[in-house]
Amino acid sequence: MDSQSVAAFVTSTNQVFTTMLSLQVSAGKPYSGCAVPRFENDVSGIIGLSGDVQGMVVLSFPTTTARNAIRAFTGMDMEPSSPDFADAIGELVNMISGAAKAKFEGRTISISCPSVVLGRGHRVTQPSDAFCITIPFDCPAGEFSLEVAMKLAKSDAVPSSNSTARAV
Repeated sequence: MDSQSVAAFVTSTNQVFTTMLSLQVSAGKPYSGCAVPRFENDVSGIIGLSGDVQGMVVLSFPTTTARNAIRAFTGMDMEPSSPDFADAIGELVNMISGAAKAKFEGRTISISCPSVVLGRGHRVTQPSDAFCITIPFDCPAGEFSLEVAMKLAKSDAVPSSNSTARAV
């Protein structure tokens, strides 16, 4: 994953939180690897990527940060047991992924419907054959992270040195 791909997700997260939640975010230093959280994950929104780029985007929060972010987003205090709570988390990861997807010019990328996992200390395992990076964020609502795992689709991968072309 190149710096331009990481920047697309940092910029998109910043845009969504600033525009939709009126919260300024600051990105920490991205690090290689996923599922090594700096805090306990209690709430995760997950989106799959398919097309020229395949992988997953996982937006993870401690419960307190998720509740604060949803309050800023909806204007309402919601319990994690509310179906609207999961819907709001799903919509946040959907908006971030959609905005980032638009920055990948020249690539066809589709995003799945979001899934949301609730549960103290859960881990979301990314595909083992994808490059994974975690971007920590901080904002007035609290800390959260965005994990991005991506790989090029086989048809988009660079041909190996032992492949040959034949004229017909």
